[in-house]
Amino acid sequence: MASGCANSLAYQFYSQGINHANYRTSPFFHKPTYKISFRTEKEKGVSHAMCCFKNGGELLQNFKAEERKMRKKAGKKEHHLWKKRDSTGSGQKALNVIRILSELPNEKEAVYGALDKWIAWETEFPLIAAAKALRTLRKRNQWHRVIQLAKWMLSKGQGATMGTYDELLMAFDMDDRVDEAESLWNMILHVHTRSISKQLFSRMISLYDHHDSQDKIVEVFADMEELGVRPDEDTTRKVARAFQKLGQEDRQKLVLKRYQCTWKYIHFKGERVRVRTKPWDEDD
Repeated sequence: MASGCANSLAYQFYSQGINHANYRTSPFFHKPTYKISFRTEKEKGVSHAMCCFKNGGELLQNFKAEERKMRKKAGKKEHHLWKKRDSTGSGQKALNVIRILSELPNEKEAVYGALDKWIAWETEFPLIAAAKALRTLRKRNQWHRVIQLAKWMLSKGQGATMGTYDELLMAFDMDDRVDEAESLWNMILHVHTRSISKQLFSRMISLYDHHDSQDKIVEVFADMEELGVRPDEDTTRKVARAFQKLGQEDRQKLVLKRYQCTWKYIHFKGERVRVRTKPWDEDD
């Protein structure tokens, strides 16, 4: 009977939704009762939200980081007088300067004046556009225009690079202006002694080989050896041929032995085969 009454009272407490009812002692139970807790739907929703917050904490942190970045971007903008060098539109600028040069006579004053007008409203020197114009003029074999444009760039203190020097030396070679090429080469040797590229040495040796100047080839080759620049295969053959024409067969063999590749690759029956090059000194 007592057990039935206790069960009915407990059922009444549960049905009434009593929360956090704490009964230390009970006349219907011989053992002390435990703490009974009933959560409402609102409390369950809060608990579920806390669980979602823990699981999605990383997502929330990422969202806050993005929000901070947006606040920084929305700050005060900086204004600069000089724009950064950009290649956007450089191709069209190169075509414009080529068109301008094609309409001018071969007079230095006219060419330089037109080029000065070309950059009059530029915030910085259009170096990328000028370099593209040089390459285009070279492909069209307009060597005189290449010389004019490159010289104008150097007079402005722009484009003093190994690439510009190479373009100018090649234009001097093709336009038969060896004296100007020698003047430029001497300047390069004096100013850029330790930073002259192998390509420039090869270009100068090709120029002298084209104009049949064996003594000059030997001089440039001596500068290469002094600076520790190793010639490529084509340059080695030109230097050896220069020694041969000068009647110095011993130096010819020495150059080929020192700098010519011992092995080379050829295509034989559809395969790439490694073969030994022809020895020049059988005694060694």
